[in-house]
Amino acid sequence: MTEITVAALQLPLGSLDEQDNIAAVSSLVEAAAGQGARIVLPPELFSGPYFCKVEDEALFALARPVQEHPSVKAMQALAAKLKVVIPTSFFEREGHHYYNTLALIDERGEIVGTYRKSHIPDGPGYEEKYYFRPGNDGFKVWDVVGTRIGVGVCWDQWYPECARVMALMGAELLFYPTAIGSEPYDSGLDTSRMWRRAMLGHAVSNCMPVIAANRIGTEVGQRFYGHSFICDEWGDFAAEFGAAETGALVVRLDLARAARHRAGMGFFRDRRPQLYTRICQDI
Repeated sequence: MTEITVAALQLPLGSLDEQDNIAAVSSLVEAAAGQGARIVLPPELFSGPYFCKVEDEALFALARPVQEHPSVKAMQALAAKLKVVIPTSFFEREGHHYYNTLALIDERGEIVGTYRKSHIPDGPGYEEKYYFRPGNDGFKVWDVVGTRIGVGVCWDQWYPECARVMALMGAELLFYPTAIGSEPYDSGLDTSRMWRRAMLGHAVSNCMPVIAANRIGTEVGQRFYGHSFICDEWGDFAAEFGAAETGALVVRLDLARAARHRAGMGFFRDRRPQLYTRICQDI
């Protein structure tokens, strides 16, 4: 495929009724599809408020097996109806294990695979290690609608290794669903600039577009700062939101141009993996 139209969704997801949140996401998916998007990215864990702010064993009840989760079922129906691909983030239960999982739903409404978030944060306001086991099945790429995509989930987006591995697996586009905002331990710290710069660096270093979707709004005192964006292979913004907009960013990306630039830059030609063994060792 030479060109492809993609979308990133941004919206508040603080309703305690998960059907309200899923309906709000569904409405934006339809709007994006109406503008020609073939791949539509909602934010991380979009079926409800970001529950990982606190450690509460009652919240494990929010998890379901992949085939039973309301977010997954709703996006499957919508993907089949609209003929779009929807990377769908949800809280997964598998037996006695719990994961922060991404179901890749293709344009037929089929789950073509899952990815379990590999990097799990643990800090004030983001107590994810209490809820989620680290992903145990490695990074993933998928062939959909004429291209190959890689998806990392939130904290994964800070790690250049994640982006590079997906690129080495043949990804042409990198997607990052996210739930990130204020830092309770430091009210003056706004990481939105660093958050975007980290992913723009992945775009530049791998010479491929990056699509990031974040939530907005305040949930029990925690403010989510939005700033969702789509950038091209040079890390230049093709479309971006600020901290408060609700909507769908829709951009047509030139994959052939990105592939030409990727070859010309020589980043993959000049790699020296035999010198990188230190990066695979524990500190």
